[in-house]
Formats: sequence, C-alpha cells, structure tokens
Amino acid sequence: MYAFLQLTERLENILTKLVPQNNVSTTDKGKCMDVKVPDDDSSEGWMIDDEAQASSAEQAAGANPAPWRVLIVDDDVDVHVVTKFSLSNAVFMGRRLSFLHAYSGEEALATLRNNPDVALVLLDVIMETSDAGLRVANQIRTELKNELVRIVLRTGQPGQALEHSIILDYDINDFWCKTDLTTRKLFTTVISSLRNYSDLQILQAQLAQYNAHREQFAAILHGLQKGEAWSGKLVIGQPASTVDIQVQPDGEPGSFKASGHILK
Repeated sequence: MYAFLQLTERLENILTKLVPQNNVSTTDKGKCMDVKVPDDDSSEGWMIDDEAQASSAEQAAGANPAPWRVLIVDDDVDVHVVTKFSLSNAVFMGRRLSFLHAYSGEEALATLRNNPDVALVLLDVIMETSDAGLRVANQIRTELKNELVRIVLRTGQPGQALEHSIILDYDINDFWCKTDLTTRKLFTTVISSLRNYSDLQILQAQLAQYNAHREQFAAILHGLQKGEAWSGKLVIGQPASTVDIQVQPDGEPGSFKASGHILK
C-alpha cells in the first residue's frame, strides 16, 4: 500500500509539471456582488447587482446567462405573488431569478424531480398538514438525494413549531417567520443561499474530477506494477488542460518514465 501511494504521488508530480498551473480560487469563478442597502425599503435599486451585469459587448453578442431557479412552495397564492414581486429585480453573479411554483408538498417534490437544477426552495411549513414542509425538507434529502439545493423554511404560525429543534433535526439552511421576513431580509437570505449553492456546485465538480483522476491513476499504476506500459490522454490541472502522455516501467521495481505534451 505504501509503495502504491508513493507511485501515485510521483505520477501526479510528473503530470503536474507537464501542465502549467494557474492559481484560481473559487471566488474567481464569478463576481460576488457588493450590495448597498438603503434605509428606505421602498427602493428596489439595491437589489440589482450592477458589478455583475454583462458588458455592453456581451449584451450585443446576445449573452444571456441562465437564471437561478427558485421554487416557491406555499398553499397561499398571495405568498407566491408577494415573494415573486419582492425578488423580481434581484440579480446575483449576473444572473436573474426564475420562479417555479408549488402549492403542496406532493407538488413540490414532483417539481424538484423534474427540475434537478433548482437552486433554492422557499418552503412553507404548514400546508396540507401541520408538518408538510418538514416532511418535504426531509424527503428532498433522503428520497431525492438532493444535497445541493438550499432550503429556507417559512411559517406564518411560529407557535406551531420550535425553530431551535427544527434547525437541529432537519437539513435546512434557514428558518423564518413570514411576518419577520421583510423585503431586505428576504433578499439577503436568498442571495446568501444562492452563494452557498454556487460554492457547493464548484466543490462537487472538483470532487468528481478528483475521483475520476484517482481512478485513472490507479489503473495506470496497477498496470505499471505488472510491468505494462500505458499511453493515452489525461485531463489535469486548473484550469483543465489535456495532456497526451506515455508511461512505461523503468527496469527497477517501483520506477517508471513518463513523457508527453500538452494538447490544449
């Protein structure tokens, strides 16, 4: 096992030297917004991310990034109308918000099954039953296996459920009483949730890439241990580059030679 890890480390070092690395932090993936909140809630200008707007050249070229998808789940139609109106001008990382609507727990789960790219669920606690929202939150994580989507619970009857126990017992990201959730607080909650969702997407993609590389390296090293040469293409580095590489045993046990060139 120790020899295997040594070989893995040596191969990764060789591959790393073949590809120039650019230090890119996750914060460079997109612009974070600088929100200035005035004292007057009646103004909606503070909801627009001016720094993240597309440039005039991008707009002229027809650049139109996909919106963040937000699912509103509530049995009260007025809540849907007010929520959508309150967030109608919100922009984050150059992307506006697109709203889906569900009026029961069952409808919410069906919507999420058909739309796995939903970033945020604004979920009412009390709908067809007094704990319908809690059941949906649990099913999103356990049945749909959706760990990325952010869940914000809202209730119009805070006395019906203990916020402390809900936060501890359910995999949710925030909990609000509707009467306390002003336009500014709703905006702040939504943007924070979208930022968390974006960060998790980046981490998930990096983890998938790491696991794919690990499996590929394991297969290469397994062949080298049996005295077999290997040649092929590897996608490595950040940002990713494709390398055409040849690896062959070097006579002594545990030794090998690698050569190659960058394709792009």
